[in-house]
Amino acid sequence: MRTLFLDALLGKPVEQTPLWIMRQAGRYLPEYRKTRAKFNDFMQMCRNSEACCEVALQPLDRYELDAAIVFSDILTIPEAMGMELKFISSKGPVFPTPLTTQKDIDGLDDKNALEKLKYVMDAVSTTKLAVKNRVPLIGFSGSPWTLAAYMVEGQGSKQFTEIRKMLYSVPFLLHTLLKKLAHIVTDYLDQQIQAGADAIMIFDTWGGVLTEKSYALFSLNYMRHIIAELKERHPNVPVTLFTKGGGLWLDQLVQVNCSGVGIDWSIDIMRARGLVADKVALQGNLDPAVLYGDHNSIRNQVKYIVESQKCHSKFVFNLGHGIYPDIDPDKVKTMVNAVREFGMK
Repeated sequence: MRTLFLDALLGKPVEQTPLWIMRQAGRYLPEYRKTRAKFNDFMQMCRNSEACCEVALQPLDRYELDAAIVFSDILTIPEAMGMELKFISSKGPVFPTPLTTQKDIDGLDDKNALEKLKYVMDAVSTTKLAVKNRVPLIGFSGSPWTLAAYMVEGQGSKQFTEIRKMLYSVPFLLHTLLKKLAHIVTDYLDQQIQAGADAIMIFDTWGGVLTEKSYALFSLNYMRHIIAELKERHPNVPVTLFTKGGGLWLDQLVQVNCSGVGIDWSIDIMRARGLVADKVALQGNLDPAVLYGDHNSIRNQVKYIVESQKCHSKFVFNLGHGIYPDIDPDKVKTMVNAVREFGMK
Protein backbone atom coordinates (compact mmCIF):
# COMPACT_ATOMS: atom_id res chain seq x y z
CA MET A 1 0.00 0.00 0.00
CA ARG A 2 1.13 3.56 -0.73
CA THR A 3 1.06 4.77 2.88
CA LEU A 4 2.08 8.43 2.51
CA PHE A 5 -1.32 9.67 3.68
CA LEU A 6 -1.44 7.50 6.78
CA ASP A 7 2.22 8.16 7.58
CA ALA A 8 1.67 11.93 7.51
CA LEU A 9 -1.33 11.66 9.85
CA LEU A 10 0.63 9.45 12.23
CA GLY A 11 3.73 11.65 12.17
CA LYS A 12 5.99 9.19 10.40
CA PRO A 13 8.66 10.43 7.96
CA VAL A 14 7.41 10.87 4.39
CA GLU A 15 9.51 11.27 1.25
CA GLN A 16 6.97 13.54 -0.45
CA THR A 17 3.82 15.47 0.33
CA PRO A 18 0.70 13.28 0.24
CA LEU A 19 -2.51 14.57 -1.31
CA TRP A 20 -6.13 13.76 -1.90
CA ILE A 21 -9.03 16.04 -2.86
CA MET A 22 -12.26 16.64 -1.01
CA ARG A 23 -15.10 15.57 -3.34
CA GLN A 24 -12.50 14.03 -5.63
CA ALA A 25 -15.22 11.68 -6.93
CA GLY A 26 -17.82 14.07 -8.25
CA ARG A 27 -19.53 16.07 -10.95
CA TYR A 28 -16.40 17.70 -12.38
CA LEU A 29 -15.41 14.32 -13.84
CA PRO A 30 -17.16 13.27 -17.07
CA GLU A 31 -16.87 9.62 -16.06
CA TYR A 32 -18.78 10.39 -12.85
CA ARG A 33 -21.56 12.10 -14.78
CA LYS A 34 -21.81 9.04 -17.01
CA THR A 35 -22.23 6.76 -14.00
CA ARG A 36 -24.68 9.14 -12.31
CA ALA A 37 -26.89 9.18 -15.44
CA LYS A 38 -27.71 5.51 -14.89
CA PHE A 39 -29.73 6.31 -11.75
CA ASN A 40 -32.98 8.18 -11.23
CA ASP A 41 -31.74 10.04 -8.17
CA PHE A 42 -28.62 10.56 -6.14
CA MET A 43 -29.58 8.37 -3.18
CA GLN A 44 -30.41 5.50 -5.50
CA MET A 45 -26.80 5.62 -6.65
CA CYS A 46 -25.55 5.86 -3.06
CA ARG A 47 -27.38 2.64 -2.21
CA ASN A 48 -25.65 0.78 -5.04
CA SER A 49 -22.32 -0.47 -3.71
CA GLU A 50 -20.92 -1.24 -7.16
CA ALA A 51 -21.68 2.29 -8.39
CA CYS A 52 -20.17 3.81 -5.24
CA CYS A 53 -17.07 1.72 -5.79
CA GLU A 54 -16.88 2.71 -9.45
CA VAL A 55 -16.98 6.44 -8.79
CA ALA A 56 -14.60 6.19 -5.82
CA LEU A 57 -11.99 4.63 -8.12
CA GLN A 58 -12.44 7.10 -10.99
CA PRO A 59 -10.18 9.84 -9.59
CA LEU A 60 -7.54 7.26 -8.65
CA ASP A 61 -7.43 6.08 -12.24
CA ARG A 62 -7.10 9.65 -13.53
CA TYR A 63 -4.71 11.20 -10.98
CA GLU A 64 -1.84 10.13 -8.73
CA LEU A 65 -3.62 10.48 -5.39
CA ASP A 66 -2.68 9.07 -2.01
CA ALA A 67 -6.11 8.12 -0.67
CA ALA A 68 -9.53 7.01 -1.80
CA ILE A 69 -12.67 8.10 0.04
CA VAL A 70 -15.89 6.16 0.36
CA PHE A 71 -18.57 7.54 -1.93
CA SER A 72 -21.62 8.45 0.10
CA ASP A 73 -23.28 11.53 1.60
CA ILE A 74 -23.25 13.02 5.09
CA LEU A 75 -27.07 13.11 5.19
CA THR A 76 -27.50 9.34 5.08
CA ILE A 77 -27.78 9.36 8.89
CA PRO A 78 -30.78 11.73 9.20
CA GLU A 79 -32.56 9.81 6.45
CA ALA A 80 -31.92 6.52 8.26
CA MET A 81 -33.39 8.10 11.39
CA GLY A 82 -36.67 8.56 9.53
CA MET A 83 -36.43 12.01 7.95
CA GLU A 84 -37.54 12.37 4.35
CA LEU A 85 -34.61 13.55 2.22
CA LYS A 86 -34.91 15.08 -1.23
CA PHE A 87 -32.22 16.37 -3.56
CA ILE A 88 -33.57 19.36 -5.49
CA SER A 89 -31.44 20.72 -8.33
CA SER A 90 -31.94 24.38 -7.40
CA LYS A 91 -31.58 23.88 -3.62
CA GLY A 92 -29.49 20.80 -3.00
CA PRO A 93 -30.48 18.45 -0.14
CA VAL A 94 -33.80 19.29 1.50
CA PHE A 95 -35.69 17.87 4.48
CA PRO A 96 -39.33 18.88 3.77
CA THR A 97 -40.29 18.38 7.45
CA PRO A 98 -37.50 19.81 9.61
CA LEU A 99 -37.24 19.24 13.34
CA THR A 100 -38.85 21.93 15.49
CA THR A 101 -40.11 20.32 18.72
CA GLN A 102 -39.20 17.84 21.43
CA LYS A 103 -41.75 15.47 19.89
CA ASP A 104 -39.95 15.64 16.53
CA ILE A 105 -36.61 14.79 18.11
CA ASP A 106 -38.07 12.05 20.31
CA GLY A 107 -39.63 10.56 17.19
CA LEU A 108 -36.30 10.03 15.45
CA ASP A 109 -35.46 6.36 15.01
CA ASP A 110 -32.05 6.09 16.62
CA LYS A 111 -32.50 2.37 17.38
CA ASN A 112 -32.69 1.02 13.81
CA ALA A 113 -30.72 3.69 11.93
CA LEU A 114 -27.49 1.70 11.67
CA GLU A 115 -29.34 -1.30 10.31
CA LYS A 116 -30.69 0.93 7.54
CA LEU A 117 -27.17 2.14 6.75
CA LYS A 118 -25.85 -1.29 5.82
CA TYR A 119 -25.60 -0.11 2.20
CA VAL A 120 -22.84 2.30 3.26
CA MET A 121 -20.86 -0.54 4.83
CA ASP A 122 -21.36 -2.54 1.63
CA ALA A 123 -19.89 0.40 -0.31
CA VAL A 124 -16.93 0.53 2.08
CA SER A 125 -16.14 -3.18 1.82
CA THR A 126 -16.67 -3.29 -1.95
CA THR A 127 -14.43 -0.27 -2.50
CA LYS A 128 -11.76 -1.55 -0.11
CA LEU A 129 -11.57 -4.79 -2.06
CA ALA A 130 -11.42 -3.01 -5.42
CA VAL A 131 -8.72 -0.54 -4.31
CA LYS A 132 -6.48 -3.59 -3.79
CA ASN A 133 -4.42 -1.76 -1.18
CA ARG A 134 -3.12 0.74 -3.72
CA VAL A 135 -3.90 3.54 -1.26
CA PRO A 136 -5.74 3.85 2.08
CA LEU A 137 -9.52 4.21 2.14
CA ILE A 138 -11.11 7.07 4.08
CA GLY A 139 -14.47 6.62 5.80
CA PHE A 140 -16.41 9.67 6.90
CA SER A 141 -19.41 11.26 8.55
CA GLY A 142 -20.84 14.67 9.11
CA SER A 143 -20.36 16.05 12.61
CA PRO A 144 -23.37 16.02 14.97
CA TRP A 145 -23.63 19.82 14.73
CA THR A 146 -23.58 19.84 10.92
CA LEU A 147 -26.14 17.04 10.69
CA ALA A 148 -28.35 18.83 13.21
CA ALA A 149 -28.03 22.06 11.23
CA TYR A 150 -29.58 20.42 8.17
CA MET A 151 -32.20 18.58 10.22
CA VAL A 152 -33.44 21.69 12.01
CA GLU A 153 -33.03 24.16 9.14
CA GLY A 154 -34.44 21.77 6.54
CA GLN A 155 -31.76 22.67 3.99
CA GLY A 156 -28.45 24.43 3.56
CA SER A 157 -28.34 28.07 4.63
CA LYS A 158 -25.97 31.00 4.85
CA GLN A 159 -27.02 31.89 8.39
CA PHE A 160 -28.70 28.74 9.80
CA THR A 161 -31.07 30.96 11.74
CA GLU A 162 -33.43 28.20 12.86
CA ILE A 163 -30.85 26.04 14.60
CA ARG A 164 -29.14 29.07 16.13
CA LYS A 165 -32.57 30.14 17.40
CA MET A 166 -32.93 26.70 18.99
CA LEU A 167 -29.43 26.98 20.44
CA TYR A 168 -30.24 30.15 22.35
CA SER A 169 -33.93 29.61 23.15
CA VAL A 170 -34.05 25.88 24.00
CA PRO A 171 -30.42 24.71 24.28
CA PHE A 172 -31.43 21.55 26.18
CA LEU A 173 -33.48 20.48 23.15
CA LEU A 174 -30.52 20.92 20.83
CA HIS A 175 -28.28 18.98 23.19
CA THR A 176 -30.82 16.14 23.16
CA LEU A 177 -30.53 15.96 19.38
CA LEU A 178 -26.74 16.27 19.37
CA LYS A 179 -26.36 13.46 21.92
CA LYS A 180 -28.45 11.14 19.77
CA LEU A 181 -26.42 12.03 16.70
CA ALA A 182 -23.09 11.61 18.49
CA HIS A 183 -23.97 8.05 19.51
CA ILE A 184 -25.01 7.12 15.98
CA VAL A 185 -22.03 8.83 14.32
CA THR A 186 -19.65 6.95 16.63
CA ASP A 187 -21.13 3.56 15.79
CA TYR A 188 -21.47 4.50 12.11
CA LEU A 189 -17.76 5.30 11.87
CA ASP A 190 -16.87 2.23 13.92
CA GLN A 191 -18.71 0.05 11.43
CA GLN A 192 -16.96 1.74 8.51
CA ILE A 193 -13.61 0.89 10.10
CA GLN A 194 -14.73 -2.70 10.59
CA ALA A 195 -15.79 -2.79 6.92
CA GLY A 196 -12.33 -1.68 5.77
CA ALA A 197 -11.82 2.07 6.23
CA ASP A 198 -8.18 2.86 7.10
CA ALA A 199 -8.78 6.43 8.29
CA ILE A 200 -11.74 8.58 9.30
CA MET A 201 -12.76 12.12 8.37
CA ILE A 202 -15.40 14.11 10.28
CA PHE A 203 -16.86 16.97 8.24
CA ASP A 204 -18.03 19.83 10.46
CA THR A 205 -19.13 21.89 7.49
CA TRP A 206 -21.22 24.40 9.41
CA GLY A 207 -19.23 24.75 12.63
CA GLY A 208 -17.97 28.09 11.36
CA VAL A 209 -21.39 29.76 11.79
CA LEU A 210 -21.05 29.50 15.57
CA THR A 211 -19.45 31.82 18.10
CA GLU A 212 -16.26 30.55 19.67
CA LYS A 213 -18.02 29.67 22.92
CA SER A 214 -20.94 27.96 21.16
CA TYR A 215 -18.56 26.08 18.87
CA ALA A 216 -16.77 24.56 21.85
CA LEU A 217 -20.04 23.57 23.52
CA PHE A 218 -22.28 22.48 20.64
CA SER A 219 -19.81 21.20 18.03
CA LEU A 220 -16.31 20.44 19.28
CA ASN A 221 -17.55 18.87 22.51
CA TYR A 222 -19.44 16.17 20.61
CA MET A 223 -16.62 15.51 18.17
CA ARG A 224 -14.33 15.07 21.18
CA HIS A 225 -16.59 12.33 22.55
CA ILE A 226 -16.73 10.58 19.17
CA ILE A 227 -12.95 10.58 18.81
CA ALA A 228 -12.43 9.35 22.36
CA GLU A 229 -14.71 6.38 21.74
CA LEU A 230 -13.19 5.59 18.35
CA LYS A 231 -9.69 5.74 19.80
CA GLU A 232 -10.78 3.32 22.49
CA ARG A 233 -12.07 0.88 19.88
CA HIS A 234 -9.50 1.48 17.13
CA PRO A 235 -6.38 3.14 18.60
CA ASN A 236 -4.38 2.95 15.35
CA VAL A 237 -6.96 4.48 13.01
CA PRO A 238 -6.28 8.20 12.45
CA VAL A 239 -9.17 10.67 12.63
CA THR A 240 -9.15 14.06 10.90
CA LEU A 241 -11.53 16.89 11.82
CA PHE A 242 -12.50 19.57 9.33
CA THR A 243 -14.43 22.62 10.50
CA LYS A 244 -15.08 25.00 7.62
CA GLY A 245 -14.39 28.49 8.91
CA GLY A 246 -12.71 27.11 12.03
CA GLY A 247 -9.13 28.17 11.38
CA LEU A 248 -9.01 30.51 14.36
CA TRP A 249 -10.04 27.70 16.71
CA LEU A 250 -7.15 25.41 15.84
CA ASP A 251 -5.73 25.72 19.34
CA GLN A 252 -8.94 24.07 20.60
CA LEU A 253 -9.04 21.45 17.88
CA VAL A 254 -5.60 20.09 18.72
CA GLN A 255 -6.80 19.27 22.24
CA VAL A 256 -9.36 16.62 21.23
CA ASN A 257 -6.86 13.84 20.38
CA CYS A 258 -7.44 13.89 16.64
CA SER A 259 -4.61 12.94 14.28
CA GLY A 260 -5.26 15.65 11.72
CA VAL A 261 -7.07 18.95 11.28
CA GLY A 262 -8.38 20.20 7.96
CA ILE A 263 -8.31 23.93 7.26
CA ASP A 264 -10.06 25.99 4.63
CA TRP A 265 -8.50 28.86 2.70
CA SER A 266 -9.52 31.62 5.13
CA ILE A 267 -6.36 31.16 7.21
CA ASP A 268 -2.80 31.29 5.89
CA ILE A 269 -1.08 27.93 6.07
CA MET A 270 1.88 29.34 8.02
CA ARG A 271 -0.39 30.94 10.60
CA ALA A 272 -2.23 27.63 10.96
CA ARG A 273 1.06 25.80 11.48
CA GLY A 274 2.00 28.30 14.14
CA LEU A 275 -1.23 27.52 16.01
CA VAL A 276 -0.89 23.73 15.92
CA ALA A 277 2.92 23.35 15.76
CA ASP A 278 3.45 19.62 15.19
CA LYS A 279 0.77 18.44 17.60
CA VAL A 280 -1.43 17.25 14.71
CA ALA A 281 -1.19 16.92 10.97
CA LEU A 282 -2.53 19.83 8.93
CA GLN A 283 -4.66 19.16 5.85
CA GLY A 284 -5.48 21.78 3.25
CA ASN A 285 -5.76 24.55 2.29
CA LEU A 286 -5.86 25.58 -1.38
CA ASP A 287 -8.86 27.72 -2.29
CA PRO A 288 -10.89 25.58 -4.76
CA ALA A 289 -11.40 28.73 -6.87
CA VAL A 290 -7.66 28.73 -7.61
CA LEU A 291 -8.45 25.95 -10.10
CA TYR A 292 -10.31 28.49 -12.26
CA GLY A 293 -6.98 30.22 -12.87
CA ASP A 294 -4.42 29.45 -15.54
CA HIS A 295 -1.90 26.65 -15.15
CA ASN A 296 0.92 28.93 -14.01
CA SER A 297 -1.15 30.57 -11.28
CA ILE A 298 -2.25 27.14 -10.04
CA ARG A 299 1.37 26.00 -9.86
CA ASN A 300 2.40 29.13 -7.95
CA GLN A 301 -0.40 28.79 -5.39
CA VAL A 302 0.40 25.12 -4.86
CA LYS A 303 4.11 25.85 -4.57
CA TYR A 304 3.58 28.35 -1.75
CA ILE A 305 1.54 25.92 0.34
CA VAL A 306 3.66 22.85 -0.28
CA GLU A 307 7.06 24.48 0.14
CA SER A 308 5.94 26.15 3.37
CA GLN A 309 5.29 22.68 4.84
CA LYS A 310 8.23 20.70 3.44
CA CYS A 311 9.98 20.64 6.80
CA HIS A 312 6.88 19.14 8.44
CA SER A 313 6.02 15.46 8.01
CA LYS A 314 2.55 16.10 9.42
CA PHE A 315 1.00 17.67 6.34
CA VAL A 316 -1.51 16.48 3.73
CA PHE A 317 -2.19 18.67 0.71
CA ASN A 318 -5.85 19.18 -0.10
CA LEU A 319 -8.30 21.85 -1.12
CA GLY A 320 -9.82 24.05 1.55
CA HIS A 321 -13.22 22.55 0.74
CA GLY A 322 -14.79 20.31 -1.90
CA ILE A 323 -13.87 20.72 -5.55
CA TYR A 324 -16.41 22.73 -7.55
CA PRO A 325 -18.47 20.84 -10.17
CA ASP A 326 -17.48 23.06 -13.12
CA ILE A 327 -13.71 22.74 -12.63
CA ASP A 328 -11.72 21.57 -15.66
CA PRO A 329 -10.20 18.15 -14.85
CA ASP A 330 -7.00 19.24 -16.64
CA LYS A 331 -6.58 22.01 -14.05
CA VAL A 332 -6.78 19.35 -11.33
CA LYS A 333 -4.04 17.47 -13.14
CA THR A 334 -1.89 20.61 -13.05
CA MET A 335 -2.47 20.88 -9.30
CA VAL A 336 -1.59 17.22 -8.67
CA ASN A 337 1.56 17.47 -10.78
CA ALA A 338 2.62 20.61 -8.94
CA VAL A 339 2.24 18.89 -5.58
CA ARG A 340 4.40 16.06 -6.83
CA GLU A 341 7.02 18.46 -8.22
CA PHE A 342 7.30 20.82 -5.27
CA GLY A 343 6.49 18.31 -2.53
CA MET A 344 9.57 16.11 -2.76
CA LYS A 345 11.46 16.16 0.52
